[in-house]
Amino acid sequence: GLQWEPCHQMVKLIDPMPQLRAWVKKIFHLHGKDATVYHDVVRTHGIGGPHPFAFHRTPGFGDSNWTDIISELRRGGFRGSIDIEGWHDPVYRGDLEMTGQVHALQYLKWCRGGAAVPNPGQ
Repeated sequence: GLQWEPCHQMVKLIDPMPQLRAWVKKIFHLHGKDATVYHDVVRTHGIGGPHPFAFHRTPGFGDSNWTDIISELRRGGFRGSIDIEGWHDPVYRGDLEMTGQVHALQYLKWCRGGAAVPNPGQ
């Protein structure tokens, strides 16, 4: 099986969604870790330039569409949890680490559709 997260693909300028769709049946563990890519920096300086262009982020602060990610995971049969991976975000670190972690939890719950609601009659 695979452990998967969108961050590592994004910082290599790879769209993670086609990979997710191809491998979703093999995923057994998911990290909630995102990335922000400054495409203007890539266009101006390239990937080997003097300026950083990608940053690891906490979910809810990066570029990933977690609603789409969760939908693809559910479509593929994934029923596991998303483990929020912290301590990488350049903004929500130090005294703001738990603020970022709690926001990520609330954001990911929203992306999955909120709290689980049983169907009538169940």
